[in-house]
Amino acid sequence: MSTLSCLPNVGKVLESNLLQVGIETAEQLRNIGAEEAFIRIRTHANKGACLHMLYGIQGAIEGVPDKLLAVNTKQRLKQFYGTL
Repeated sequence: MSTLSCLPNVGKVLESNLLQVGIETAEQLRNIGAEEAFIRIRTHANKGACLHMLYGIQGAIEGVPDKLLAVNTKQRLKQFYGTL
């Protein structure tokens, strides 16, 4: 089990996806950021990764459940997701 699984929103699937793309620690995830981590997952591990996974990644970075992300953060992520 990696330290990723201790983060909010990181279950077995997200943890597996992150590990597959070379993100092994919470620090790496914070440094890479949600958008880049999501692009890597979508490109190399899980082509069906959805908007809710992106919210989960951002929540993991912020240390909060995805449902508690700020509205403007969710809007920014939704706009980013729409460009993919």
